[in-house]
Amino acid sequence: MSEPIIRTEQLTINFGGQAAVDQVSLDVAAHTFTSIIGPNGAGKTTFFNLLSGELQPSAGKIFFKGQEITRLPAHERTRRGLGRTFQITNVFPHLTVRENVRLAVQARAGVHYRLLRHHRKYRQFAEKAEDLLESVYLGDKMDLPAQALAHGDKRKLELAIILALEAEVLLLDEPTAGMAVEEVPGILELLGQLKAGGEHTILLVEHKLDMVLSLSDTLVVLVNGRLLAAGEPRQIMDNDTVQAAYLGGMPL
Repeated sequence: MSEPIIRTEQLTINFGGQAAVDQVSLDVAAHTFTSIIGPNGAGKTTFFNLLSGELQPSAGKIFFKGQEITRLPAHERTRRGLGRTFQITNVFPHLTVRENVRLAVQARAGVHYRLLRHHRKYRQFAEKAEDLLESVYLGDKMDLPAQALAHGDKRKLELAIILALEAEVLLLDEPTAGMAVEEVPGILELLGQLKAGGEHTILLVEHKLDMVLSLSDTLVVLVNGRLLAAGEPRQIMDNDTVQAAYLGGMPL
């Protein structure tokens, strides 16, 4: 069996003596779609914050492609291929949609903007940005300021940005949070296409169980910061212990 792309060993973080993530050991296989579910306060977003480097653990280890990254800062994890979206969109609101992505492409290439350099020198970055925006269905909105986008389109833009950074692993924290009902199918289609492309490993935190079941290869259940179960989605959803912890014993 090949080495997991992400592995955690006894990963723990305490806040004020309370464990928000408690000794979580998890393997994530490359090129799979894993969803992390659990009740409110289960530690899902905190777990993502540990993986991405937004938080440092109190104990335990994190490995990425076989190398320990437990103490690496967030920007270094991004450089190595871990991309993260947040529950609240994180874009430059006054720049155009194209410029948001172009800057990410340029940053990945290690090229800094120079005021007196001719704009045609940056055309290659703009072209790649445009290709990425087409891939997330924002090709007709490239020249809009990011702040003018609907919430669902801002989430697509944020995804284009982490794709521009050439992330191998996409950590998607509730990508449909705050969306109107009619915006959700577009994100669902986009995630389905990313999965079908087979180029990325995707970890998703999401409350919409129908969405989770339609996309996931693996479900991970966190409860009170602890790993309760991990496995094939239908098997996990039929697990009596999961049902009792998640919905008081009612079938999921």
